[in-house]
Amino acid sequence: MELTYSAEDEAFRAEIRTWLEANLIGKFAELRGKGGSGREHEAFEERLEWNRHMAAAGWSCVAWPVEYGGRGLSIQQQVIFHEEYARSGAPARVNHLGEELLGPTLIEHGTAEQKARFLPTIVAVEELWCQGYSEPGAGSDLAAVATQARLNGDQWVVNGQKVWTSLAQHAQWCFVVARTEEGSSRHAGLSYLLVPVDQPGVEVRPILQLTGTSEFNEVFFTDAVTDADLVVGGAGNGWKVAMATLGFERGVSTLAQQIAFRAELDLVIETAKKSGTIDDPILRDAIVRAHQGLEIIRLHALRTLGGEQGLNASVTKLLWARWHRDLGELAMAAEGALSILVKEAPYELDELQTLFLFSRSDTLYGGSDEVQRNVIAERILGLPREARA
Repeated sequence: MELTYSAEDEAFRAEIRTWLEANLIGKFAELRGKGGSGREHEAFEERLEWNRHMAAAGWSCVAWPVEYGGRGLSIQQQVIFHEEYARSGAPARVNHLGEELLGPTLIEHGTAEQKARFLPTIVAVEELWCQGYSEPGAGSDLAAVATQARLNGDQWVVNGQKVWTSLAQHAQWCFVVARTEEGSSRHAGLSYLLVPVDQPGVEVRPILQLTGTSEFNEVFFTDAVTDADLVVGGAGNGWKVAMATLGFERGVSTLAQQIAFRAELDLVIETAKKSGTIDDPILRDAIVRAHQGLEIIRLHALRTLGGEQGLNASVTKLLWARWHRDLGELAMAAEGALSILVKEAPYELDELQTLFLFSRSDTLYGGSDEVQRNVIAERILGLPREARA
């Protein structure tokens, strides 16, 4: 399928394109292409300033309903926004977890008080969020969460550890899936808590990655506290709310991701031409397959647009994760012998080397390929469940 755009949609495209051209100048022009997966360390404070500049002009949380500070854009206009933003080369925004994950979750499942407290600060990019899901013993198997929260008077007291927590070192708040019913197991007894990071009971430890940077973190909760009313969807309903968040994670914004992927593929092709590896028929075949795979990802995203993604989220994740990991390998083949060399000290990778190393994690984080296949087999295709202890 393909989206069709009305005259109003095209007028909106002209509006956002004109605004980006007029504002990506001066100090902001230097941010073009900065940030993104594996490169979140690049000009973080400057990108935060850019994100707040956008918010002041009304370009934050554009998909949200108007009553919550958004623009209430249609699906077509949301696609246009993300397409034009990616095509402009504007820097990766720092407010993704609040704007595209927590915000829509609060709008759908939060109380009026929670919405009034948190949505305005997300729109204004005044508070940043991180996601407290994975644990050392509960990565792709989120139902194995062991972090505990006990109600003590008017506060929850949280103890446990989270891992692979993106951008926790910059966040003021964390949405945490914790076990709040003693003796519960698996999907039962979980709650979705909003926990302040800036407190003595929360320790953030950056994890050094293959790229030499630290985008992910370990987060330790030791008698950390949060208010009793900061549980989204009610105590014990954490699994439902957590799954809703994951659905929002793989929504319209994935179309912008695909534009970024296409830019990476174009860079791979350009590199292959410069290095002479383009003459290799095997590499040319791999480039053709990469084009085909990206088109499949795009078409799947188009046919599943709108609202919570549900089980389709597993198909989306499986498609792009494997494709992007393979693109990293293709990038190294395109560079040829130069792929094993790095710039002089300090240790510095080029763009394609960063792509290769970071993309090794694509099939693991956010739900491993193995888990996504189980979800598709059991819940979509109705195949017999895998044997479990």
